[in-house]
Amino acid sequence: MTPTQDRFPIAEVITLCQQAGAAIMEVYRSDFAVSRKDDDSPLTQADMAAHRILCDGLPGLTDPLPVLSEENAAQIDTAERMAWQRYWLVDPLDGTREFINRRDEFTVNVALVENHVATLGVVYAPVSGVTYWGAPAHGAHRIDADGHSTPLQAAARSDDPVRVLGSRSHPDAHLESYLSSLGEHVLKVAGSSLKFCRMAEAAADLYPRFGPTSEWDTAAGQAVAEAAGALTVDLHGQPLRYNTGTSLLNGFFLVYADRERPWLSHVPASLLAPAQQCR
Repeated sequence: MTPTQDRFPIAEVITLCQQAGAAIMEVYRSDFAVSRKDDDSPLTQADMAAHRILCDGLPGLTDPLPVLSEENAAQIDTAERMAWQRYWLVDPLDGTREFINRRDEFTVNVALVENHVATLGVVYAPVSGVTYWGAPAHGAHRIDADGHSTPLQAAARSDDPVRVLGSRSHPDAHLESYLSSLGEHVLKVAGSSLKFCRMAEAAADLYPRFGPTSEWDTAAGQAVAEAAGALTVDLHGQPLRYNTGTSLLNGFFLVYADRERPWLSHVPASLLAPAQQCR
């Protein structure tokens, strides 16, 4: 199957993500160095190599659109960025800590954001060669390394015990409190935006995130999960949206597909206070 889309070239976006992934793997197989950005987050040659491939290639795929990447966000004027109605949102290497620790769960994330909504998402896992993509009119799909494509459908009815996704690299005391209220569950861990993809392929029922994320961490995965039938909502039940303010940090959120379960009712009251949110 060769994916196409009316308004944007999905196949070409996937190819760019795979090219970025190949550059990442060249570094991954080497004795690479790690530096630190101003916020003390790690940075490698792989982040920058993938960033350059995506920022060079994406603008030529459609009418020229700006590219907001984790690696160029600090150089973009906030007022200019907030005026964008349509742009590419990129995390060239999501899961840098997984990459540094030689854990294979890192991804390349590319989303198209239109009027604050992630309308297309591509998540590529360089180690496995698996691509996930989703768009509202075309559903969500997994393309294996051999090119075999499978449509994805999130779990509309959750299991007992509930299968919950947590972060491999970011332990969270708030999550422990939430799970205590939730009751019987099985906690699974995954790195990077693959948690959204696990939701899309019905490998889990719930992904609660009570720690900090940036918009480039979530947009592509959200598009995939929502194209598969899941919801991504803040702690008040409102959809997660993009480029709505001066900050590029997300608030806390939940991802789920079973609309019958009262997922939000288990959120501790202390997390609903504005001071506890990431924005």
